[in-house]
Amino acid sequence: MTALDVDLHVNGTEHRVTVEPRRALAVVLREDLGLTGTHLGCEHGVCGTCTVLVDGEPVRSCLVLAVQVRGRAIRTVEGLEAADGTPDPLQTAFSEHHALQCGFCTPGFLVLLRGALDEDPTVVEDDDRLDALLASNLCRCTGYEGIRAAARAVGTQRAREQ
Repeated sequence: MTALDVDLHVNGTEHRVTVEPRRALAVVLREDLGLTGTHLGCEHGVCGTCTVLVDGEPVRSCLVLAVQVRGRAIRTVEGLEAADGTPDPLQTAFSEHHALQCGFCTPGFLVLLRGALDEDPTVVEDDDRLDALLASNLCRCTGYEGIRAAARAVGTQRAREQ
């Protein structure tokens, strides 16, 4: 199979990688770019551990080919912190609200929630909408209560600021 040169814009930095057309974005992020915060779980798009933002929209990077996102803005969990290294408010809230245990699912939840809150901070004000959002990712440790609390804390603060 012929490899292709692909320009990827990841976390504000341009990268040129040579990939086979069939390589998943998650694999390229982890193996070629060393961004191991994007986890591979089920590799079927069900668990959400591989969630990244593409042009601000959450996508399952295990289901997207790297060649499909050339020229688009990709944001991984490593890209959530501010330029000065300050954690994203969601990262702080996850710690404060005990929203993680083993941490395997955490990057996917952080990226999913960042995308949702950037689009509509009021998503946390409606229990049904928040539950539907969180149901798209799987966590086997926390029981979701800490994740809900962290999301609500950040969304409520953000809504006040707007």
